[in-house]
Amino acid sequence: MQSVVRPESMARITTPELANAFIEDQVAKVRAQVGDKKVLLALSGGVDSSVVAALLIKAIGKQLVCVHVNHGLMRKGESEQVIEVFGKELDANLIYIDATDRYLELLKGVSDPETKRKIIGNEFIKIFDEEAKKLEGIEFLAQGTIYPDIIESKGVKAHHNVGGLPEDMKMDLVEPVALLFKDEVRVVSEALGLPHAMVYRQPFPGPGLGVRCLGAITRDRLEALREADAILREEFDKCGLAEKVWQYFIAIPDIKSVGVRNDVRYEGWPAIIRAVNTTDAMTATIEEIPYPVLHHITDRITHEVEGINRVLLDLTPKPIGTIEWE
Repeated sequence: MQSVVRPESMARITTPELANAFIEDQVAKVRAQVGDKKVLLALSGGVDSSVVAALLIKAIGKQLVCVHVNHGLMRKGESEQVIEVFGKELDANLIYIDATDRYLELLKGVSDPETKRKIIGNEFIKIFDEEAKKLEGIEFLAQGTIYPDIIESKGVKAHHNVGGLPEDMKMDLVEPVALLFKDEVRVVSEALGLPHAMVYRQPFPGPGLGVRCLGAITRDRLEALREADAILREEFDKCGLAEKVWQYFIAIPDIKSVGVRNDVRYEGWPAIIRAVNTTDAMTATIEEIPYPVLHHITDRITHEVEGINRVLLDLTPKPIGTIEWE
């Protein structure tokens, strides 16, 4: 992991003018670093990778090759949205890879969170290496690493952006937003003209639902998580909480409890709602969710999602709890 320290003299990017100055500076730096070579970018569709894509397209155009890897741990409809927005609307040089089976086979029976992260991260880079070998002139790997990623990788978490890179990776890194906090990334994204829905898209960890399907991942629990999370996001959109809450998601632990459905006792998993607000992801407070909304979400999840029979609400701020469960 490279050592990156945000200069104390660096002003927080809070206005379009500051964002445009940052963009101009980074465009020049990327051109100087990359020259006439090609850059491979992991394009998840989240705001971090999206702003890097927009910056690099502005700096080097078609020298950028965007790769979207569907590791089977995406939220419902997410890969389809990436293809629609980037492949069609933004006309990016986009390669789509469905690696679902490959990832889930590697993760079978793995319950340790850091081991899961490293498997996901290392396989992510292996796929990139495979794609790079198919292309000529690829010498750089672009990443949407932001400043909290770098800070938190020192003992708190590790993923493909900062903590899971293989030592023998053959590509140099391009990380134009590595000194920015999440709120600054959004200001830069808007200055680049990215769609509002993309700029304020839910933050999503590199390992995806792999760190929200707690413990060893199974296909049935992963699918239940995906469906429950989609219901939560849909209901937050309807009631106006979507842009009021910084991050909200479902986590499902590898435990079951007894429940009743159609007058029959059965065992099911609990779905845990996490909804937090923050400005820099280093601390987080709990968002107040009206009880009628919680009741409605609970009713939908427990009646529409196979395998879930309870809905819980996580009220733990950061610190002491991290935003993600793993």
